[in-house]
Amino acid sequence: MPEPVVTPELVKEHGLNKEEHARIKKILGREPNFTELGVFSVMWSEHCSYKNSIRLLKTLPREGKHLLAKAGEENAGAVDIGDGLAVVFKIESHNHPSAVEPYQGAATGVGGILRDIFTMGARPIASLNSLRFGSLENDRVRYLVDGVVRGIGDYGNSFGVPTVGGEVYFDEAYTGNPLINAMAVGLMKTDGIVSATTGGIGNPIFIVGSSTGRDGIHGATFASAELSEENEAKRSNVQVGDPFTEKLLLEATLDIIKEDLVVGIQDMGAAGITCCSAEMSAKGETGIELDLKDVPLRENGMTPYEILLSESQERMMVCAKKGCEQRIIEIFEKWDLHSKIIGHVTDDGLFRVKLNGKTVSEIPSQVLALGGETPEYTRETKRPAYMDELGKLDLNKISLDIDWNDALLKLMAAPNICYKGWVFEQYDSTIRTNTAIGPGSDAAVLRIRKTNKALAMVTDCNGRYCYLNPKLGAMHAVAESARNIACSGGKGSAITNCLNFGNPYDPEIYYCFAEAVAGMGEACLEFETPVTGGNVSFYNEDPNHAVFPSPVIGMIGLVEDLKDITTSWFKNEGDEIYLLGTTKEELGASEYLSVIHGQKRGAIPELDLSVEHNLHKTILKMIQTGLISSAHDCSDGGFSVAIAESCIGNREHMIGASVELPSDGLRTDALLFGESASRIVISSPAGKAIELEKAAAEFNTPIIKIGTVGGSKLKVNDFIDSDLSDVGEAFYESLQKLVERV
Repeated sequence: MPEPVVTPELVKEHGLNKEEHARIKKILGREPNFTELGVFSVMWSEHCSYKNSIRLLKTLPREGKHLLAKAGEENAGAVDIGDGLAVVFKIESHNHPSAVEPYQGAATGVGGILRDIFTMGARPIASLNSLRFGSLENDRVRYLVDGVVRGIGDYGNSFGVPTVGGEVYFDEAYTGNPLINAMAVGLMKTDGIVSATTGGIGNPIFIVGSSTGRDGIHGATFASAELSEENEAKRSNVQVGDPFTEKLLLEATLDIIKEDLVVGIQDMGAAGITCCSAEMSAKGETGIELDLKDVPLRENGMTPYEILLSESQERMMVCAKKGCEQRIIEIFEKWDLHSKIIGHVTDDGLFRVKLNGKTVSEIPSQVLALGGETPEYTRETKRPAYMDELGKLDLNKISLDIDWNDALLKLMAAPNICYKGWVFEQYDSTIRTNTAIGPGSDAAVLRIRKTNKALAMVTDCNGRYCYLNPKLGAMHAVAESARNIACSGGKGSAITNCLNFGNPYDPEIYYCFAEAVAGMGEACLEFETPVTGGNVSFYNEDPNHAVFPSPVIGMIGLVEDLKDITTSWFKNEGDEIYLLGTTKEELGASEYLSVIHGQKRGAIPELDLSVEHNLHKTILKMIQTGLISSAHDCSDGGFSVAIAESCIGNREHMIGASVELPSDGLRTDALLFGESASRIVISSPAGKAIELEKAAAEFNTPIIKIGTVGGSKLKVNDFIDSDLSDVGEAFYESLQKLVERV
């Protein structure tokens, strides 16, 4: 069957505009054929080229003394953690696929991010995620939640990697377009990093792993357009995953790396063979020639267009060293996987593709690869008008005639605060036996075998904050991530990010994007947590509205001594309770305001980055000198939720608390449930007050003793007097009831 003739209509259908079409013709000196049009379509899509974001991303801090790979240089970021070891980590989105096929969309999101880790030579040790859905009152939302959670659990559990942390957030802004962000973390030796490159003219190019089918064709283009009824039906754009094959691929890949048989490796994710070939050859400053007749296919009659653009899972491209071909084949045969030579490295800088002796595509690699000569745009920005209106909050109209006990129970049962066990108990969080702290504390912590160190890891973002103030909201996301890691005994090392926004051609949305990038950059500079890479996901909107701006932060931190690993829950009767930081009259954008009063407005809490950084130094000093029993940051729900979680965080040993919090003239609702930043609730053995105050004074951090651990109730001033059994029931049983409608 002859290929379709390339017309302006066909160009538009492939997501390319008139200017881009003209540029393609200038590059080639002719009209592209249909296969080449498909290649340009995926490689110049937002998903692959970052054409509307790369200029802003280049402004982020990407330098650090422990970084082994800068942002965008490799499949994932790499940080030296000492002892000859590096941590490799990255987060990416699978939002659009999960919206139309939640189980496979989420599963293949996990599979793809895991491949990014082990293609660099690292063995994956943990998975995390950040999930955002609409209201659980909606039947379709509950369907999405069920499919996504099962997909993540089934893939991770079958592959054999613990899913140790993350976040689950609910808001109507995500009803039609959920956000499914998957993060993976791996360990390797610092001298073993494998690059995604080609080298050595004539070196063979292998495709390894699974065979190629028609699933996922144009997945990258699909992820670069708004969701609609039309592309809801594009289920062929959603890949199908096989975690058992992925596990075999992991072992085979690490084997060929260990035996030093390769020049470079890259995962076949978005845009499949096309992306691997173009990006690897561009990075290696070489050309690459492929013959598609040698690609293992699982469907008959596949065209060059389909073979090149397929996003079938569990496949990778390997540039091998000459003379090592037979050994690579033997290793993949041992693991019962395909390994076929489909091409070789050339010296002409071209991405050339043949089938049965006929050239079907010939394009300079550099014009296809991110970091090469792909399009780069600066979009128009306009501050959204809603920010002025929603930024106002008249506290005189917020009633104080409230039953504070009832308010606490409602907050503890609210979807964004309650126990997420219905989700993470479907995941295996302890496989490989390195998990020191799993889901449920401030950060997940994994021991590093054969060392006395551990890794702390977390994902974080408050979408409502970023909707009302994207720059400050992004700063909060970085700050809370670093605070969570500090509360767990670690110091933040670096971040990866997943930037989820609507249509970049909308000036108001692009304003939010630009502001969020700026805020993230400022915070990362202060905390010395450089950006190692990540993902931009635009076009997250349904026909009615865009999602909240959601710059999700994935942070890694190092715990220097295993004795410093700290959890968030109270341990001992008689321990004294302290509050680090200052409570202000800040009620805007809070969970309290949303849950109790049905309002999502007001100024989000102020954040002084230097004060926040000093808080992290303070809590680490206290932990490392053995002064405290627990540490828990104050965030969603404010102080009262934080101390309630500290009381009931260990479900097998819930323990009460009696506190007297100075009001300092604050409104009761702000005192109890306001979300002022840079605060931590700690517990400490009695008699440590002088040492604690000295540690706090060293970093100018406010500290106040507020009460004692003990009993079976939570008492806060004269406002709250609740049985822990009631608080625990509200917290632990809410989500299952909401999801399963029981």
